[in-house]
Amino acid sequence: MELIGKRIVVTGGAGLIGSQLAADLAAENDVVVVDDLSNGRLDSVPDEVTFVDGDLLDESDVATAITEDVDVVFHLAAADKYVDTDSPRRQFETNTRMTHNVLERMDAVGVTNLAFTSSCTVYGEAGEPTPEDYGPLEPISTYGATKLAEESVCSVYAHSKDFTVWTFRFANIVGPRFGAGVVPDFVEKLDATPETLEILGNGKQQKSYMHVTDCTAAMRHVVEHADDSLNVFNLGTRETTDVTRIADIVSDEMGLDPEYEYTGGDRGWTGDIPLVFLPIDRLLATGFEPEYGSDEAIRVVAGQLREQL
Repeated sequence: MELIGKRIVVTGGAGLIGSQLAADLAAENDVVVVDDLSNGRLDSVPDEVTFVDGDLLDESDVATAITEDVDVVFHLAAADKYVDTDSPRRQFETNTRMTHNVLERMDAVGVTNLAFTSSCTVYGEAGEPTPEDYGPLEPISTYGATKLAEESVCSVYAHSKDFTVWTFRFANIVGPRFGAGVVPDFVEKLDATPETLEILGNGKQQKSYMHVTDCTAAMRHVVEHADDSLNVFNLGTRETTDVTRIADIVSDEMGLDPEYEYTGGDRGWTGDIPLVFLPIDRLLATGFEPEYGSDEAIRVVAGQLREQL
């Protein structure tokens, strides 16, 4: 599906990834961003898009954003995006309901192309490489369970409603905006106390980090090059980076040499997965190559965040 001259809805388009995606697509398409700004920022929304201040729990707001002339919906919105949530039941019920509302509205008006953002947390604590056909999927966090449930209902629409669905299982996506995540956390901590840096866990947690511009470019590339009824792709980089290495990179970018203070244990928080191996062979096979490796993405973002202090 060539994304040129299309009418595209981006839910969650005021967030880190959604705003970057909306900007990427707006150059050649008519883009509608829908966001209730509970997690996003209005100043992140590109000027050239149509903005709908809407709550996807409200079916009338969903109807306002998704109309008959829409070609594809990129569904990134989530009411609670945190793995270690204070309200697990609310997280599960709210996010799955939003996705169901989007799908039902799409079906009602004949819009059948959906790109859905999932997470590598659906794989659970595999402890080994997890390609897209890995199983069984056994999440260890409510967030992971929520994403798996949302994937499942998307799959139903792909197989029984003649939808084309692209499901993206994200690695850790990093970008030039303060908020949740280890890189902005370290930048803020070091700005406050340059002599020491608290590191959650033992610093050995190892995952893939992908720059947001690579993430959104990969999403567009896959939608344009994969056309099965259900297309599932890991999005990340070829390499992984451990937390102590992230601390080293961020400290170096800030010109500091702090003493590290580890909180201990092999997890940073409840539901944290110490080792995530996310092969991206399926993505590479489409001809897409990330611009930045994991370490390089972290370094670029650390520099971008430092400049905002």
